[in-house]
Amino acid sequence: MSTSSPGTYESQHFIDTTKKVWNYSLLTDEDIRNFQQGTHYTLYRKFGSHSIQVMEQWGMYFAVWAPNATSVSVKGNFNDWKNFDYELFPRWDNSGVWEGFIPGFKLGEVYKYHIKGFMGIEVDKGDPFANFWEKRPLTASITWDLYYEWKDQEWMGSRKKHNALDAPWSVYEVHLASWMRPDPNDEESYNSYGEITERMVPYVKEMGFTHVEFMPVMEHPFDGSWGYQGTGYFAPTSRFGSPQDFKAMVDAFHDAGIGVILDWVPSHFPYDSHGLFMFDGTHTYEYADMRKGYHPDWNSYIFNYKRGEVKSFLISSARYWLDEYHIDGMRVDAVSSMLKLNYSRGEGQWEPNEFGGDGNLEAIAFVKDLNETIFRDFPDVQTIAEEATDWPGISKPTFEGGLGFGMKWMMGWMHDTLRYYKQDPIYRQFQQNTFTFSMMYFFDENFMLPLSHDEVVHGKSPMIYKMPGDEWQKYANLRLLYSYMFTHPGGKLLFMGNEFASTQEWNYKSELPWDLLKHESHSGMKECVKDLCHLLRGQPALYEKQFDPAGFEWVDLNHRAESVICYRRKGNNPEEDLLIILNMTPEVRRDWKVVTHGKKEWKEVFNSNDSRYWGTGDVFNPTITVHAQEKNNDMYEINVHLPSLGAVVLR
Repeated sequence: MSTSSPGTYESQHFIDTTKKVWNYSLLTDEDIRNFQQGTHYTLYRKFGSHSIQVMEQWGMYFAVWAPNATSVSVKGNFNDWKNFDYELFPRWDNSGVWEGFIPGFKLGEVYKYHIKGFMGIEVDKGDPFANFWEKRPLTASITWDLYYEWKDQEWMGSRKKHNALDAPWSVYEVHLASWMRPDPNDEESYNSYGEITERMVPYVKEMGFTHVEFMPVMEHPFDGSWGYQGTGYFAPTSRFGSPQDFKAMVDAFHDAGIGVILDWVPSHFPYDSHGLFMFDGTHTYEYADMRKGYHPDWNSYIFNYKRGEVKSFLISSARYWLDEYHIDGMRVDAVSSMLKLNYSRGEGQWEPNEFGGDGNLEAIAFVKDLNETIFRDFPDVQTIAEEATDWPGISKPTFEGGLGFGMKWMMGWMHDTLRYYKQDPIYRQFQQNTFTFSMMYFFDENFMLPLSHDEVVHGKSPMIYKMPGDEWQKYANLRLLYSYMFTHPGGKLLFMGNEFASTQEWNYKSELPWDLLKHESHSGMKECVKDLCHLLRGQPALYEKQFDPAGFEWVDLNHRAESVICYRRKGNNPEEDLLIILNMTPEVRRDWKVVTHGKKEWKEVFNSNDSRYWGTGDVFNPTITVHAQEKNNDMYEINVHLPSLGAVVLR
């Protein structure tokens, strides 16, 4: 909350207190200049609705950008939704900003802007800067205060080490509505933020994940968009409670030592009548040229990154979640579609940029500014790009010519890995190059390995049914895949339900099939993923040099016929090196010999065939025989038993 101060309208202009709306401003000339130039990144402190005191009267200040409007009014239950009762004032500087103070206006009121715009078109719009919205299908904004007493000072003071690139990253991707419901068969049945907190925080902590990543929590009208077509860029969805309830959930994750990442969508928005589309009767937030402004894949509209006001809006949105909600990272959705003018467009459906290329120069500049701003103001968080092309330097600093993200989803690894593991093991000997190809380009970027929601919807089948073989082999193959994932360099991301081998595709209308955990095969898979998460956190060799070529070494790729692959993970201390051996076939291999350097004592620290994981438990290595090689005393032959379709990790 704030009170009037020198430099506001009150000190410069006469306020007619007999009117319903007072001509008053929180915006300075510098605010407007930065807003228009695309360099104002805290618009949420000035735009939208704010409870303030003016001339000793409490009320609500409103500010909205509608450059093509001839009239903007505030309407709601408080005035029986009459259109022109509470008209805002246009600023004198032709900025397109409308503002005003309504004395006596209270918190918790629903409201919209009635805008008379281009060609006399009249529209009712929600507030683009609203902090709280009505629960859908209602579409009004709600005046709200964001006050909350945070308890996560310890986390915030030390989170830099948790969110660093040389820290362990195992991310649990979650869709809040369908993780668990009060009534599994009722899509209108939601747990509150508090109930989600009570159930999810201890579960994620027990599993050992380092971070959760929430699919978009920003307010959105249609459940079927999964949150990726949003209308409220400054509001957590009211489906589960208030902004304070959401803050309390983040607080609880931090208290448990777990970081929180949000999916954020600056690439497109829907055409819902109360949202950003045609905000003042014409193209305000979106490109007017539909070759750039319309998304054919998603039937949605693309932000006009050339417009300074839009750029300020978007970067302010990203910064808002880090500032107001203590978020630890932003996963930026659909970056490929932003960068490429010809994304999902055929010949004649797009226009080259001024240099004749297919890059959207305005979007590229926006992304760089976004990352520079975030890492300048919040150096202890991460930004993560969902980007599926070979665009160079996604996760390189902008001063090195990159786009400035901290990490990038490694879609190529995901596709190659699933293609390999779907193969009948008898054919894997012919596909080894597919399996090993990721290391040819891995260190070009800071990669996160995703097995995300996109891989278990729309007929792609759940993870367990992507695996070949009989029932036991399917589970063994999946444990083997997860073992490979968690011992591969880079961050890891696993979608909810994958950790216990859900047998159904993800359905946003229901909940995860938690009853599967009564079966040993599924509870065993959960225990396997749990132990892999804790292995990752407990073994520095798996994360200290995860983005450094010095952190990885192929040890044995010379057994294609047997489909046995061996590699070494290395951290800062050579004594903590790990040796990972993957047996990709159902044949048990006893006394398998691996020759490597530097260490004559090895101990098994993980075996994916453990009986606790629904493995056979009869092929393991309580002791490991090591022989020095005669020709070189620094080389040692290790004799190890390899279980069927199993992974063994030695330290």
